Parts: sequence; C-alpha cells; structure tokens
Amino acid sequence: MTGRDGFARRYRVEHRTKYSYSDEVSSSYGRAYLTPREFPGQRLVSHDLTIDPVPSDRSVGTDVYGNTTSYFHVTAEHTELVVTGISVVDVQRPVPASADGPWEQARPTSVNGPLAVEFTLDLRPPEISAEVTAYAAESLTPGRPLLEAVTDLNTRIHRDFAYRSGSTNVSTRVADVFAAREGVCQDFARIAAACLRSHGLAARYVSGYLATDPPPGKERMVGVDATHAWAAVWVPGDSASDRTGHWIGFDPTNDQFADERYVTAAWGRDYADVPPLRGIIYTDARESIITVSVDVAPLEV
Repeated sequence: MTGRDGFARRYRVEHRTKYSYSDEVSSSYGRAYLTPREFPGQRLVSHDLTIDPVPSDRSVGTDVYGNTTSYFHVTAEHTELVVTGISVVDVQRPVPASADGPWEQARPTSVNGPLAVEFTLDLRPPEISAEVTAYAAESLTPGRPLLEAVTDLNTRIHRDFAYRSGSTNVSTRVADVFAAREGVCQDFARIAAACLRSHGLAARYVSGYLATDPPPGKERMVGVDATHAWAAVWVPGDSASDRTGHWIGFDPTNDQFADERYVTAAWGRDYADVPPLRGIIYTDARESIITVSVDVAPLEV
C-alpha cells in the first residue's frame, strides 16, 4: 500500500553510539554522517542529533557528494560520550529499473554523465586487481544487458562470500576479503563497486539502514538492527540532454535490489567517505569500548 504523496513506508530511525574510556578525555572532535539524505524516492521528515556531554561548538555542513555532515567539539572532561541521531524518513517504492541496454553503453563520459565519471575511478591505495577484474568479467560478458549483468554479479557475491560478523574491520582491503572469502556488508558493497569500476562502470558505496521484519508471530525487538551498506550502479539518461542519469541500488549481502525497506544516510566512493562517526580524542586512556544500537521502526504514513 502507498501512503501520502506516493511514499510507501515511514520509519523512525534511532542510531545511538556510546564511547566509554578508561580515563578522562579532555577534548573530543567528531564528525557524523547520521542525517538521512533527501532525494526523489526518500524524504526526510525530521532529524535530531544529540551529543552528551554537550559540545562547546557544533555545526552542520554539506560535503562534496551532497551528504549532510555534522561536526562537534566537546571540551568538558568525560569518560563517556554518547551520540544519538533520531530521524523520521519516508521512503518510496522504486520505479522498476530501466537498464536493458548492453552494459558497455552504461560507461559514463564527460558528455553523457560528467558527475558519474569520478565513481569509475579506483581508490588509493588501489583496490582493482587482476583477480577483481576477472571475477567481474564472468558477469559482465560482452553485450549483456546491464541489469542482467548486475543481477548476476549481486548473486555471485552473495553466494561466493560468507557473511561473518567481526571477520573484518574498516581497514580491511578488498584483496583480503577475496582471499578469506568472508566479510560483512561493507566489504561486499566495496567488492561490488570495485568489480563494476574495473570495467569502466560507475559505482557508489551507500551507507544507511535496512528495515527488518520480525518472524511471523514475533514482536519487533528494539535496538537490534544495525547500520547497513550496499552499492549502486549508474545508468545513463534516456536522452542526450539528460546528463544526470540515475542510480540503481543493489545489495550483495542479501542478494536483492534496494527497495522501500532501505533508508539511505549517505553515499560516496567508499566507506571512508561516509563513516557514521569518526573523530579525534585527547586522552591518556589506554582502553575504550564502543557500543552501537540501531533501531529502524515502521510508522504509519
């Protein structure tokens, strides 16, 4: 069922991060990507970001990709820092994707997709290897329709790599995931992006949330959801005058395309562009604990 203004789902997203330190922190600088994006298909109804202790300075800006980013500086001494983002978001059911042309024709150029060209480039240090290129080539066969090729790549990553929580960290390289054949959602999104880029296609790394439904007869458990990551491939516009094109999100972790259950927080070329939180602290503490709680609750639209 579709609600008001064509939006199918409304969610309340609460993302709470707690840092605990073994000694006093005298100063903490932070940057957060916790404000969901607005774009055709997703509407931000409300957002609130609370920080405890209260920062002495904070500001909100927009990065080069159009993501909302929040900065803060806590100068009060503390042994705990809690950052909580609460958002209400409307998500529209995606229009059925149109990508029937050969995948080779979806390579962006300065003429048909100038803003997408950056998303074809490899990272630094490089992630595209001969192994990545060969793996992608099994799906990107000559003349194959783009959507069919991406569907196949999505399924193969889901089949060939085991999801294992804690098996990697934010610094793990694509080559290491290929060697271990296991990882988590951010790793699979990065593999998908590297595969597409290895053949000249544009790929985004998308950070956000996936609403999960409880098993039949069970109530929702609050706070047990998690941040999620997926990829998106660029598709050229339908006419020569359309230099923007559009993006199709797909999720190798779950072997599906992004739909109205996916809430987008931010996108970039890699995880490093859009981590939920990052920062610098000044302390003599030798130990720290990070606890993250995420809850994506459906609301009446």
